[in-house]
Amino acid sequence: MASLRDIKNRITSTKKTSQITKAMQMVSAAKMTRAEMNAKAFVPYMEKIQDVTASIALGSSDASHPMLVSRPVKKTGYVVITSDRGLAGAYNSSILRAVNQTIQKRHKSNDEFVIIAVGRTALDFFKGKGMNVILDIVGVADQPSFAEIKDIASKTVGMFSDETFDELFIYYSHYVSAIQQDVTSKKILPLTDISSSDKLASYEFEPSAEEILKVLLPQYAESLIYGALLDSKASEHASRMTAMKSATDNANDLINSLSLSYNRARQAAITQEITEIVGGAAALE
Repeated sequence: MASLRDIKNRITSTKKTSQITKAMQMVSAAKMTRAEMNAKAFVPYMEKIQDVTASIALGSSDASHPMLVSRPVKKTGYVVITSDRGLAGAYNSSILRAVNQTIQKRHKSNDEFVIIAVGRTALDFFKGKGMNVILDIVGVADQPSFAEIKDIASKTVGMFSDETFDELFIYYSHYVSAIQQDVTSKKILPLTDISSSDKLASYEFEPSAEEILKVLLPQYAESLIYGALLDSKASEHASRMTAMKSATDNANDLINSLSLSYNRARQAAITQEITEIVGGAAALE
């Protein structure tokens, strides 16, 4: 049985741990609130640019662009968004598991796909498995700006245009609420299923619909990646907040259990001392 000193030391160390996890929970809650606002604020822009792109692409018979046309798939690209740090529950493992299962089902060799890793966890995971990571970015801020990921987003879109890969999927965690985040996959390129949420608007094109699409479609694809990143950041902070809350609750339960054990051991020690005193006194009589 552990001594009183050992139990007391465990109680002290567990209390310190619970203070850390409580602080991390509060920090993540604040970050989640701001990240959720950023993700929601980006939605109107995405809806509008989608409507405009769909109106031009579907409303003009002479508009054409390679990003709107499917081609034979020789190689597939996967954009995988994870975090740089852990302590976020199943946030990273759920995404990586989903991507890995898809790869195992769809591909027979590593030559049939490439990985664009956003986050150190994804980078380390796929490099550890010997998969081809052609682009990566780590150290993305908790509240990322488009300028931070513009380089990797534009390079990714450019690789599709250069036929480095023939289709592009993105995997990330979609923020539903503070207690629910769903692993989501979307096909980004080619933009074969682009649609307008409203009735197609009428636009006048200058100089031409094709010239406008040449500029607009890459921006739209880059925006899809950025929107997914904002969404995933909200999910990351929510997952970390939930994980730290569970850790704090578990620490408090452990403290209560250890305190009960400490009190029992202390009571047993006092009882033993009293018994020894009574026994010694009886021996002297």
